[in-house]
Amino acid sequence: MAATPENDAFVDHPLLSPAFIERRRYQLRLASAARDAHTLVCLPTGLGKTTVSLLVTAERLHERGGTSLMLAPTKPLVQQHAEFYREALSIPDDEIVVFTGEVRPDDRAALWDDARVVIATPQVVENDLIGNRISLSGVTHLTFDECHRATGDYSYVYIAERYHADASDPLVTGMSASPGGDEEAIVTVCENLGLANVEVMTDEDADVAEYTHDTEVEWNRIELPEQVLEIRDALNDVIADRLEKLTEMGVTNKRSPDLSQKELNGMRAELQRLINAGKSEGYQGMSIHAEVMKLRRAVELVETQSVESVRRYFERQRNAARSSGASKASQRLVAEPKVRKAMRQVESYDGIHPKFSQTRILLAETLGIGGGERVIVFTESRDTAEALVDFLAESFHVRKFVGQSDTEGSEGMTQTEQQETLDEFRAGEFEVLVSTSVAEEGLDVPEVDLVLFFEPVPTAIRSIQRKGRTGRQAEGRVVVLLAEDTRDEAFFWISRRREREMEDELRDLKGVAAELERELEETSLDEFDDGGTSGNDAGDPGTDETGGADAETTATGAGTAATNGGERAKDSSLTEFGATPAELDDDPEAEADPGPGDGDEGENEDEAGVVATAGDAEGEAEAEDGDEEEVEVVVDQRELDSTIARDLSTREGVRTRLETLAVGDYVLSDRVVVERKTVADFLDTLTGGDRSLFEQARDASRHYARPVVVIEGDGLYEERNIHPGAIRGALASLAVDFGVSVLHTRDESDTTELLATIATREQTQRDRAVSVHGEKSAKTLDEQQEYVVSAIADVGPVTAQSLLSALGSVEAVMTATEEELQEVRGVGAKTAARIREVVGSDYAFDESE
Repeated sequence: MAATPENDAFVDHPLLSPAFIERRRYQLRLASAARDAHTLVCLPTGLGKTTVSLLVTAERLHERGGTSLMLAPTKPLVQQHAEFYREALSIPDDEIVVFTGEVRPDDRAALWDDARVVIATPQVVENDLIGNRISLSGVTHLTFDECHRATGDYSYVYIAERYHADASDPLVTGMSASPGGDEEAIVTVCENLGLANVEVMTDEDADVAEYTHDTEVEWNRIELPEQVLEIRDALNDVIADRLEKLTEMGVTNKRSPDLSQKELNGMRAELQRLINAGKSEGYQGMSIHAEVMKLRRAVELVETQSVESVRRYFERQRNAARSSGASKASQRLVAEPKVRKAMRQVESYDGIHPKFSQTRILLAETLGIGGGERVIVFTESRDTAEALVDFLAESFHVRKFVGQSDTEGSEGMTQTEQQETLDEFRAGEFEVLVSTSVAEEGLDVPEVDLVLFFEPVPTAIRSIQRKGRTGRQAEGRVVVLLAEDTRDEAFFWISRRREREMEDELRDLKGVAAELERELEETSLDEFDDGGTSGNDAGDPGTDETGGADAETTATGAGTAATNGGERAKDSSLTEFGATPAELDDDPEAEADPGPGDGDEGENEDEAGVVATAGDAEGEAEAEDGDEEEVEVVVDQRELDSTIARDLSTREGVRTRLETLAVGDYVLSDRVVVERKTVADFLDTLTGGDRSLFEQARDASRHYARPVVVIEGDGLYEERNIHPGAIRGALASLAVDFGVSVLHTRDESDTTELLATIATREQTQRDRAVSVHGEKSAKTLDEQQEYVVSAIADVGPVTAQSLLSALGSVEAVMTATEEELQEVRGVGAKTAARIREVVGSDYAFDESE
């Protein structure tokens, strides 16, 4: 950073716009530290963490060139950062680009090469890395905004691993006002991002104090009316009844509906143990547990949100119970007399929830009597947010601010709508913003006179983010509404305790920063020294600590551990069981594979059941002596919910490519396509669905010579109440009728190992290229007829076939009486009544809704 005179009010730098960045000593100190090491920057909300990162970016681009990448968790926040960077940097605007899901992947790949600053959501960058559309090798500064999210499988963790492995000159800055609830959480974030330096400033620091103001926090206690309590009590009675049943099963001794999430998790764990032990009551108990969870949510809504929000929730439950494939928990819930009574009470309630009344009073005090200009109201529920907007609009100029995803009965907001709403709020075009959690983190919402929490927030991070919206330029006010004798009370105490812990932790963090840095230097950075493989080198599956060799043992049906001279030999991999050169000479396919659809049908049938044949020993020796050849795995976009594509992309010698595949989930060569099913997915396909497993198998076998189905997970015969014979029949059909090899893996890590092994075997030893081909086949007339009938609730594919076989046509099924329907095998009174209800009921859609 270029030095500036003490009396100069602005930072002077070749890449900064003149007289734009105010010179604040604490920001310059933080930027100076972050410029020299991978650094976690902790600074209270509203004091310019983004400016600190900007200063580091300007210096790195000036000194080192390359590209700067900034990641932020939401699209509105990305857009806000982009606007700030374009104003603050003396770089052409077209060299500062935004990457979100609204920018086409091919366009992002083209923009990346010419950009100097990229500001993006992490999911987009993760996808582009997995798809090999971009490279981090030339990124000289990477910023993780709201870096406290860097835990578990969040995209930040993967991107950090790739960055440290791929970049030639990396520098990481993590930014957060609230990095974690305790020292362990903060250390985890630092390790996941590869941060070795910690810089903390609090409101108590002299340099910071002059830019902060006191924020008064008020807890406003509210008494619920008798009618609302009656609804709550009726639902609690049902919870108590369901808990009694779970008590009889021995999974809990809790009978009070006042349940904690920890207790519910414990019950679920006990039920899972019953299921794993093959006890049928485990399935029954899991269904009851799901019902308790739904009831508990309804109680929470009526206590802490509004009667309107629970009305909308009940409506969704009714719709779910009527839908095809509805769970027994949903059906029992809406059929329970006490729940139906509570629903009627909700529908007939015409009073104003006291939280709504208090909200209106507080807004009147702030905007009317107090002469304020802006208020933000935060709520956990979108239903409540929309109901509040309708209610407050009678007295104030109010808008909602919600996320982009649509939910049943509620449309989300596009990125453009979000940005326009914030711009209009800043400009004073309306005075009240009612927001869900989307506006909590980092958004440059203008200074407001009041932040109103519609309910306590039991997470310190989120509470701090919200209160950061006030008290920046002047004293602010925060009010939290708390319904007495409800879950609000528990959240109140949890929130207070956690915020105190956070404040204490940040103070302690300042005192032990040096010690923490030593710990981080010894642990986190070592994880990146091996190029991000963490021991999972595809070229040496025998040494994989995650169980890759076991995956191959499972696939081949055999595995041995030999000993020689007292030492345990390496586990064998699939590639070590390949055909010998002599066998390959005798294999006509090895010389000229006819490809999908071109060979003799009988020959394909003979070879379809082969899981693995032997490897080329000479080729393997050559691979060990020379550089490992790179293999490619084509991944279907819809598989990104799992960690498999992510893990494959970090492997040495494996290149991943993303496509929207018409057939299969992974393409490993011109003849091998893999359809991956978890155990739950596999069992779902046996009981119905939009597209059965056998349709997918047929498409795969039509277009690829070696189709594979991978079934991932344990409990194939225990997870559902499905007869083992039906499961075995499905497996036999896949192998015999469709020529599909069926392999089993334990988990996603195991599947990753198997895919890498097959791809390596196909492409390096058999010298086969990757070729994506095939398309979904059109349904035959019979299949379309079965689809129409099976779409009715309580009618699956098997029953649909029975109905069509007995009655002759879709028209005959639709016009049959209940008595005629019940004469068909597998159709009972309930199913017959449901068919007649769907076919004969009037259509009640209201175009005005």
